[in-house]
Amino acid sequence: MQTIFGRFSSISIAAALLGTSLGLQAQDFPITPGQRATATQVATTGVPLADLARNAPDSYRVKRGDTLWAISGLFLKSPWRWPELWGMNLQDIHNPHRIYPGQQLYLERSNGRATLRTRQAAGESPPTETVRLSPRTRFESLADASIPTLAPNAIEPFLTEAMIVDEATFALAPRIVATQEGRVLLSRGDRAYARGAYLGGDAPGKPLSDARGEPLDFRVFRNATALKDPTTREILGYEAQYVGKAELVRGESTLQSNDKEGKPHTEIVPATIDIVTAKEEMRVGDRLLPEPPRELLSYVPRAPATPMAGQVVSVYGNAVAFAAENQVIVVNRGARDGLERGHVMALVKDGQRLQDKTDSARPQIKLPNERNGLMMVFRTFDHLSYALVLQVTDGVKVGDRFVNPN
Repeated sequence: MQTIFGRFSSISIAAALLGTSLGLQAQDFPITPGQRATATQVATTGVPLADLARNAPDSYRVKRGDTLWAISGLFLKSPWRWPELWGMNLQDIHNPHRIYPGQQLYLERSNGRATLRTRQAAGESPPTETVRLSPRTRFESLADASIPTLAPNAIEPFLTEAMIVDEATFALAPRIVATQEGRVLLSRGDRAYARGAYLGGDAPGKPLSDARGEPLDFRVFRNATALKDPTTREILGYEAQYVGKAELVRGESTLQSNDKEGKPHTEIVPATIDIVTAKEEMRVGDRLLPEPPRELLSYVPRAPATPMAGQVVSVYGNAVAFAAENQVIVVNRGARDGLERGHVMALVKDGQRLQDKTDSARPQIKLPNERNGLMMVFRTFDHLSYALVLQVTDGVKVGDRFVNPN
């Protein structure tokens, strides 16, 4: 369990770059009353030795690149039970979101219980070697040095790409209507033209505008795929295929002129956009949706306080049938169902149905459902959510179920 998030350090996007691009800042993340109550109780009694991870170390020094999830998994069997880890050291760690590189954690076992605390190791003394300093100017917030709850670079790519919309929103979204010099495909650095207003249909749409307060940054999408509940077949939303990003240079307008007969004529002048990022080449007909607000990557892994169950609706990515560790899935529960960002759920694989050949009557039997891994919800919509597969035994497929991890 402790290696789940350790693997994320190999992902190529640097955490430092994420901090710059996303404007991440240290903050006091929310702590629920239930989490605080659990921590307070554990601070008094500790945790049973049976709840410790099999190879829980006697001591551990926090280092850069660590996450609270990984450290929880190092000491406890269930990383989402981080409030208990916090409670084991409540006197020294007043805020579980403020654990810093260099802190030493010590695990003490006594009378069938375990407690965790920080203290300076015996014989440890400040370094005595000479350090030469050269003048330079820099500033750094001490709060920003604390380790994150999860590795942000594991999820950030999906926050910049994946989007779920309803059918009406996608149908009325602005679209690319023309290119320069009749180009068929667009890539980064190309200029194109787009419109948000519609003359046909029942709804006019909203013209693209560069006025103050109007969005200037857009994500470019292609086909919207219907996401259906695996059981009821109800359409819960539409997932738009991300192909890149565009910046609005000039808004839509009209031009008054006279035709050949001298009659007044209104000409439509589409908006001007520049392609700034291209995951795939774009073309006329692709849709534009405003760039959503930046999200702070503050994930607090925890089990839901109430029973929760559902199914996997989709595996993110083209032509991907099974999701492995560190891949993203869509599930058929969302904010309206009580699912929240940070909820950790157990993935369950349906037991196989087969014939019992050891019985002369050859009856049909169904094997028990088996736990297949863990997932964590990181983005919610009304009826759907994106979740990251944290751990999995076999591949996760559409229709697989999830339940509370406890």
